[in-house]
Amino acid sequence: MRIFTASVIIAAVSLGTPAFVQAQGAPSQSEAQTPPAQSSTVIRSIQVVDLKELQPAVRSKVDDVVAQTSEEDLQSLRKSIDATPEAASALKAKGLSSLQVVAINIADGVLTLITKTV
Repeated sequence: MRIFTASVIIAAVSLGTPAFVQAQGAPSQSEAQTPPAQSSTVIRSIQVVDLKELQPAVRSKVDDVVAQTSEEDLQSLRKSIDATPEAASALKAKGLSSLQVVAINIADGVLTLITKTV
C-alpha cells in the first residue's frame, strides 16, 4: 500500500483510545525542514466510520476535536484524502466523499476516516 504522509496534530482522547488526528494548516518551521520519509506513516488498511457509530463518550471527544478545527485545517485534511486514491476510493465505496470527513485516526497501520452525514 502507498505511504500516506500528512502533517498532523495529535490530540489524545484517553488512555486505551487511539489518538484522533486532524490536518494542520501550515507546517511549523521545524516540520517544514523535516524530510518526508521521517514523517511518513504506513497505512495498511482504511476504514470509514460514521460519527453516529462511535460510542457516546468517544463521539463526544471527537466532537470536541472537530469544534477546535478550523475550516482551513479541514480543507487541508480533505485535500490530503483526495490526493490519496485508496482513501478516496474507500469513501466512494460507501457513497461518500472527503467533504463528509470530519476527523481521521491513524493507529497500528489503520487509517480510520470519521465521517458525518446530514
